[in-house]
Amino acid sequence: MAEAAALTKPEAESEELTDGFNLLIDAMKLNGIETIYGVPGIPITDFGRMAQAAGLRVLSFRHEQNAGYAAAIAGFLTKKPGICLTVSAPGFLNGLTALAHATTNCFPMILVSGSSEREVVDLQQGDYEEMDQLAVAKTMCKAAYRVLHAADIGIGLARAIRAAVSGRPGGVYLDLPAKLFGQVMNAEAGKKSLVKVIDAAPAQIPDPAAVKRALDVLKGAKKPLIILGKGAAYAQADDAIKALVEKSGVPFLPMSMAKGLLPDTHPQCAGAARSTVLKDSDVVVMIGARLNWLLSHGKGRTWGDAPKKFIQIDIEPKEMDSNVEIAAPVVGDIGSCVAALLDGPNGIGGGNWTKAPSDWMGAVSAKREENVAKMAPRLMNNNNPMDYHGALGVLRTIVKERPDAILVNEGANTLDLTRGVIDIYKPRKRLDVGTWGVMGIGMGQAIAATVETGHPVLAIEGDSAFGFSGMEVETICRYNLPVCIVVFNNDGIYRGTDTNKAGTDPATTVFVKGARYDKMMEAFGGVGVNATTPDELKRAVNAAMDSGKPTLINAVIDPAAGSESGRIGNLNPQSKLKKK
Repeated sequence: MAEAAALTKPEAESEELTDGFNLLIDAMKLNGIETIYGVPGIPITDFGRMAQAAGLRVLSFRHEQNAGYAAAIAGFLTKKPGICLTVSAPGFLNGLTALAHATTNCFPMILVSGSSEREVVDLQQGDYEEMDQLAVAKTMCKAAYRVLHAADIGIGLARAIRAAVSGRPGGVYLDLPAKLFGQVMNAEAGKKSLVKVIDAAPAQIPDPAAVKRALDVLKGAKKPLIILGKGAAYAQADDAIKALVEKSGVPFLPMSMAKGLLPDTHPQCAGAARSTVLKDSDVVVMIGARLNWLLSHGKGRTWGDAPKKFIQIDIEPKEMDSNVEIAAPVVGDIGSCVAALLDGPNGIGGGNWTKAPSDWMGAVSAKREENVAKMAPRLMNNNNPMDYHGALGVLRTIVKERPDAILVNEGANTLDLTRGVIDIYKPRKRLDVGTWGVMGIGMGQAIAATVETGHPVLAIEGDSAFGFSGMEVETICRYNLPVCIVVFNNDGIYRGTDTNKAGTDPATTVFVKGARYDKMMEAFGGVGVNATTPDELKRAVNAAMDSGKPTLINAVIDPAAGSESGRIGNLNPQSKLKKK
């Protein structure tokens, strides 16, 4: 027996082993994950180093929330789950806002966080950064999983990927206790435990009866309208959507992140006649858009008195009738649904289809041209200090000349006015705050946009919005990314002219007067420019886009320019008490 034991000992010593670190890296690579956004720290520091050494691109941020926004928009752009890696407890909580943002906006994202050991957490014994992270995360995302054994890493990541991208996409949480990373197992058994996800987001074909019902409703329309939401942009069914719009002859209204599916300058685009088409239309086709607050819930003064019938295309059945009755729900993935509406002799792409009434399109075009003409003089001013329209007028031209550049946009007035002024010409070239109107997405989205696509980024930021993620300019410089940031600096939130009538502290909405945000970029080796006129702004942005160097332009805006909460001041409750 002793002799037999002696013979097996060398065999055991020569057994090839692997561990949790390597299994997670191998599982990611097997499933085509190439980039990780995160912040290093206990217990995931070594994982980041090892992933980088194994060929994954690991980008380290200055704050987990910004890394999470990067991962979320990476999911939107690629249709694959963006990965955000955080440390336990506080780091996890910092990433949680981005996870909820991804879920609300239907962006596929996986938040991967290290955590304390279960036996300590469950007894509440006071471990380092102790928190039941899984329980917290479950309320904020589509699905949440915890992996306790190295042999389950493959299946855990596979479940997270499938949950993130299938059906209506969204955020998923993957909890990895610290002890998991160091677990050791046989390398061959570990390799066999990995799972390659097949057909993670299978097509969901609409019911033919639903398609026929939708076509019948649309045929009866006198003043039809198509609304394109960011779900339509995410679907990447660009050619089919273009064919549906053009063959139907129906005017279309793009929501902000759907701009560019067809150019904003397309003759059927009703973006500049938004109020008219919402109020006067009689049949509204919703493609990847929701009747939430951004569309006044489908009712009220925005929609006028004309009776409306809604056709809604969405992959989530529960979305139907969420605010108003949907006359023709079409449930399925957008690519399949749009293709079904086009197909067949009686479909929109068939020979029997009659285009929308020309008098309706004519009325929409006339209103659009009227509004564009009214706006044109405001965009041509060269005021010093600048107002929003003068600044946006030159940026509008720059974007037109560089249609492949990606526009990132956030703020209050900066967001609202940019959305209306700057035309987008190609799909998925405008990224912004999304459904919640979250401030702080700017730098994370800018970083991920150029990393995932290879295209340069122009980020137009309100000074308040920039403050949420401004330290990431160091990240932009560290990775030498082609990002040009324009900060619209009017010395405050909404305006820089408010006063505190009760004391010496600045008013709550006022920032440091004459702040120089461009100096931040210079501090980290990037290019900083202070621009006080539209002409200076134009020269600075063109130089930045030509050079590809990290650049921040401090665009000095009149402190009196702007309005309360941009165009949603009605959501800000006002005191009914009379001031004495």
